[in-house]
Amino acid sequence: MAAAHTPVRALPASVAGGTWRSGHLQGMAFDPGKRHLYFSFTDMIVKTDLAGRPLGSVRGIGGHLGDLDFNPRDGRVYGSLEYADAVAFHIAVFDGDRMTRMNMDAQTSGVVTTVHLDEVRRDHTADMDGNGVFDGPTADTADHRYGNAGIDGIAFGPAFGRKDGPQRLTVAYGVYANTRREDNDHQVLLQYDTRDWKRYERPLDESRHNRRGPAGPDGKYFVYTGNTTFGVQNLEYDGHSGNWLMAVYKGTKPSFPNYGLFVVDGSRAPVTGEIRGQRRPERGLLLSLLPEGLRHRASGTYGFESPGQFGLVALDDGRFYVGKAAKIRDGGVTRQTGSAVMHRWTGAAPTPFAKVTPGAPAG
Repeated sequence: MAAAHTPVRALPASVAGGTWRSGHLQGMAFDPGKRHLYFSFTDMIVKTDLAGRPLGSVRGIGGHLGDLDFNPRDGRVYGSLEYADAVAFHIAVFDGDRMTRMNMDAQTSGVVTTVHLDEVRRDHTADMDGNGVFDGPTADTADHRYGNAGIDGIAFGPAFGRKDGPQRLTVAYGVYANTRREDNDHQVLLQYDTRDWKRYERPLDESRHNRRGPAGPDGKYFVYTGNTTFGVQNLEYDGHSGNWLMAVYKGTKPSFPNYGLFVVDGSRAPVTGEIRGQRRPERGLLLSLLPEGLRHRASGTYGFESPGQFGLVALDDGRFYVGKAAKIRDGGVTRQTGSAVMHRWTGAAPTPFAKVTPGAPAG
C-alpha cells in the first residue's frame, strides 16, 4: 500500500503480480518514483515493473507476511510479519534496491531487516481470565487483550485528524473472530514515528528473533466496528480524501452488519472515551467512522461492501490499485496469483469502487 505522494497519472489499468507456489496475495505497495509494485504472497515478496515483469523476489519467510506499504522517506517497503508460535511480531523492512534477482533468501540476502513491536506481544499474551496461563495463539479463549491475534494492516500517513505533518507508520491489530466475547469489537491501531528505527533493525533470523524495538507506540487508537475475522487485512491512507481505509474479512456476530470495508474519518481528531465491552471500565483514544455508505443504526457503525482485503494502494488522486487474488491448479499443484487492478473511488453504497477502463482519465 502506498503512502501519500504526488499523484501519478500514466499508469496501467492492471498489473500482474505473477503466479507462485505460495500463500495467497496479502497486500501490495507502490514505489511511484521507480514505478515498481510489490506483492506479498504470505511467505514471499515479489517486485515487478508496471508491465508485470518480475524484477526480484525474496522467499523462505517462515512467518506470515501480510500487508505492505512504501515509505517515501527512506524508499523502502515495510510489511507486517508475525510468528505466532514464537510470539514474535515484527515490522519487516525490505530494501527494494537490493532485491535484484528472483528467489533471494530472506535470512541471508541482506534484503530484510526487522523491528519488534512489544506492545503487540503484551496484548497478545495478556492473561485476561487471570488463571496464570497464556492459552496460546487460538481464537477460542478469553485471553488476548482486545482479542489480539497479531498484526496485519499497515500504512504510512499523518497523525490522525491531520492531512499533513510527519508521516507515521500505522499498524493494525489482527483480531480473532469470537462471538462469545464483547471486548473484541474494536479495530486497534498503533502509530509509530519510524525516523529513528535504524537503531532497532536487525537482519531476519528465524532461529533467534529480533526483540529490539520501540518500548511502546506513539499513539494507540480504537475504532468501533464490531468484531471482524482477523482484524484489518489491508490498511491504507488516502492522501486525496485524507481518510483511512480498513479492508477486513467480515465478522460473524449477528448484532453487527459485518461490513467488508470501514473508513476512518481523517478530518476528525481522536477523542478520549470509553472502550466499549471491556471487562473493566477502560478509556482510550477513539477514532470516528466516516458517516457515509451503509449505516447500521443498532450499532451506530458505517461501512461498505467492497474488495480490498487482498491489497489496497491509494494513488492520491481518487484512484486505487485494488488487489485481486486467485488460485489455479497446474499439474496437480495449487499456485496463487495476484494482480493490482485500477479502481476509482465513487463513495457509492454498497460498493464504493468502480473499475477503471484503460485510457480513462484520473480523478
